[in-house]
Amino acid sequence: MQPRTPVLSGIWLPLVTPFRDGELDETSLRRLVAHYAGRRIDGLILAATTGEGLTLDAAETERLVAVAADEGRGRLPLWLGLSGSDTRRMARTLDATAPWPIDGYLVACPYYSRPSQAGLHAHFTALAGRTERPIAIYNIPYRTGVNMTNDTLLNLARLPNVVGLKDCCADAAQSFDLLCRRPEGFAVLTGEDALLFGAVAQGADGGITASAHIETAEWIAVRDLLLAGDRPGALARWQALEPLARMLFVEPSPAAIKHWLWRAGLIASPELRLPMTGVSDALAARIDAEMARRGAAGAVAA
Repeated sequence: MQPRTPVLSGIWLPLVTPFRDGELDETSLRRLVAHYAGRRIDGLILAATTGEGLTLDAAETERLVAVAADEGRGRLPLWLGLSGSDTRRMARTLDATAPWPIDGYLVACPYYSRPSQAGLHAHFTALAGRTERPIAIYNIPYRTGVNMTNDTLLNLARLPNVVGLKDCCADAAQSFDLLCRRPEGFAVLTGEDALLFGAVAQGADGGITASAHIETAEWIAVRDLLLAGDRPGALARWQALEPLARMLFVEPSPAAIKHWLWRAGLIASPELRLPMTGVSDALAARIDAEMARRGAAGAVAA
């Protein structure tokens, strides 16, 4: 009997949402989707944190999905990022998005309200029962204020459509314990870009990595080389890549990524929606210098 393959694996991109003059920039969105569909990215997450999903209204989110699906033409999976602290409202969102052309959901733990582990379990059980699509849980306690324990997560993993985790727990021991205890076929992807090498080396299935907007092929190569047993080759690639990931998060994401993509010509504007703001002049100069060092066209086209 063949081992069950996780639904989520590889390098997934939480796609930025391009704006221009306050509106969704559909031309740039199509350019982004076409670009990454041709570069072995394993899937896109739409309207997640990197995609400034909390600033999108329902009509914009629906249009974002429709345009991405039309441009993607089935070439790569599209998942929708969801977050919220009202279980009933989240359930209604699952109902409303049921006809949309998406393949699954990345759902963050409820933020600000800081529910108990029993509350987290009940929340995700209710959501999983509301849809037949696969759900991956996003555990990021430094944003939400609550950490889902591995015991809670493993209980939820018994539900047939709770298929994986985006892991940003910021606790190396918890992450490794989960990798040791997870059931077959349950995906664990790191959401900490700078930890990708270590996570995959310990058995994670890949990453949902915003930094993979840049030097995409190198992010994929690090994982591929590790899986092939070429640790020295992967480490050499990683030593050149990791400083880039750190630079892209010097200021709140996705400002630096949008600046890079704008300078490279993939999006028409680096515009963000408040309360997010563009990069400082100092960081813009650093990015421009790094693009020049790497070769701007090659750095994005890779």
